[in-house]
Amino acid sequence: MQKRKKLIMPTVAELIRHLLLSWLFSALLEYLFLPQSLQDITRLDGIAAMSLPRLLILTVIFAAVLWALSQRYRIVIWERWAIPGVFALLAGAVLTNTYTDAFFLFCLVILAIMAVYAIWGHAPTREKPQAAGKAHWSFPVITCLLALGFLFLVSLWTVLRVKTFYAPNFDFGIFSQMFYNMKETGLPMTTVERDGLLSHFAVHVSPIYYLMLPFYCLFPTPETLQVLQAAVLASAVIPMWLIGKQHGLGGLPRTLLCALLLLLPTTAGGTSYDLHENCFLLPLVLWLMYAIDRENIWLTGLFALLTLMVKEDAAVYVAIAALYLVIRCGVNYRKGTGKMLFTGIGLLILSVSWFLLVTDYLANQGDGVMTYRYDNFIYDGSGSLLSVVKAVILCPMKMLYECMDAEKLMYLGQTMVPLLALPLLTRKFERYLLLIPYILLNLMSDYQYQHDIMFQYNFGSSAFLLYLTAVNLADLRWKTPRLIALGAAVCVSLGFFCSLIVPNVQKMQALHTEYESHYRQLSEALAQIPEDASVTAHTFYVVPLSQRSTLYDVRYCSQEHLLSTEYVVLKKSSSGDFSRGNLGVKGFDNVDALLKANGYTEFLRQGSLIIYHNPENG
Repeated sequence: MQKRKKLIMPTVAELIRHLLLSWLFSALLEYLFLPQSLQDITRLDGIAAMSLPRLLILTVIFAAVLWALSQRYRIVIWERWAIPGVFALLAGAVLTNTYTDAFFLFCLVILAIMAVYAIWGHAPTREKPQAAGKAHWSFPVITCLLALGFLFLVSLWTVLRVKTFYAPNFDFGIFSQMFYNMKETGLPMTTVERDGLLSHFAVHVSPIYYLMLPFYCLFPTPETLQVLQAAVLASAVIPMWLIGKQHGLGGLPRTLLCALLLLLPTTAGGTSYDLHENCFLLPLVLWLMYAIDRENIWLTGLFALLTLMVKEDAAVYVAIAALYLVIRCGVNYRKGTGKMLFTGIGLLILSVSWFLLVTDYLANQGDGVMTYRYDNFIYDGSGSLLSVVKAVILCPMKMLYECMDAEKLMYLGQTMVPLLALPLLTRKFERYLLLIPYILLNLMSDYQYQHDIMFQYNFGSSAFLLYLTAVNLADLRWKTPRLIALGAAVCVSLGFFCSLIVPNVQKMQALHTEYESHYRQLSEALAQIPEDASVTAHTFYVVPLSQRSTLYDVRYCSQEHLLSTEYVVLKKSSSGDFSRGNLGVKGFDNVDALLKANGYTEFLRQGSLIIYHNPENG
């Protein structure tokens, strides 16, 4: 009797290859069977007409067929070439109906990366890299000086935003008042965020702010918060240095990596609209990746938990890091890898559970989840982020198309050019998982601020880009090309920094120098309002008045709240501030008449600043 051949279970790499090819082929079939009128992916009706269950069933069937074929035939090479082949067919079909030059070029880039893997395959992984020896004392000293220079420059810029009344209520006044209340009561309460007493954690769950509270209690001013944010960002050079050391880089390349981190325009640019909890993501994500590389379970768990404390969407970064760890362990399994594999699985479960728990809390007890930022993917009108995932599975070309909007091309240049596209240059496919936050949070969304380097949405994805830059360079065996690439990246980043960041610092300095006496007079006028008095203020006067428990922004408050406060602070030149909102009247003259009709009298005038007072509300 002939002995049956033993079935060979696929390796992780083979399983991923089977699933990727099967998914792309199933997505191609789903797209081709759409009516011609629904094949334009600029709209969502085509995705709505696709069937997710059918696509998943087909994917599983095709993957099973590939596995069965692999039991009898050597299909590795064929399979590797089939992946870019099927992708080319899918891209060609979609481009026929939805063509832009940027979309076409992006498809070529993806095709080129797939072709590299088809020719050379996955790069063999060496044993756990040996950490580099101790660097010459001058390199850590230079790195510290660079970090201190960054701290000074960003602090100067952001503190001057406060001094020149450039920092508005959204998004700095809310945090300034929140920290005042945290100091007084321990609770993150505000009245200026949603026109009424509300915990900020009902909008964004960010307990990480409590790490700043002890320093704020020592120096309880809005300026302190700006300096603390700069310090948090500058501290990211520590894990960046350690990552370079862990991967065998010497003192000079480590110093250049830290300089690259500080000069990357997204690092300083994210502070241009004042304090946000996202600043913690840059150091914490780098610490998390360092802990993973060290294969230290306790450090990995600690920094994963701290990252989850930043914000509800920070779970994405932990989940991606965990998925990367799981795939890396599976692909490069060796003795001792099992513990980190189970650590990755545990972190993946934890991050997904935390995200579901927190978003459920925000949806049912808080102010809601901001799913409108992905309306370009939510094809079923559900308002659920799950629909975004389903849309990407059903139509991956929709994701690529949305990443190549005209308004996002500049952002791509400002983020990838300073890094010389180094995050993309690897033959270890699991590393491409770390690009998901960059794609998901910065490129896929139609919310304009998420792909603007001058806003706070870049810190977490930049951490992954910097990590990929470091490890991809460390894979180069020759030191000279590595140093040339790093030096060139630092020079390019310096150019971006000087053209995008430095002019903003100079602008604030020039304003403060030219109008210093004017700003001092405004501060002295606002200081006449008692600290315990309730106030409604113009949005740019909220920050200097934020050290109080009851404060409203005149742009967004109701007439009831406006007339309930003891003091009202207006800026006469800003008539646009009274053209919207819930006041019930429009225009400065009508608001002035409303206040006087309700017992307010002019308390003080300083240029365009007018302070009204109603002692009956005291």
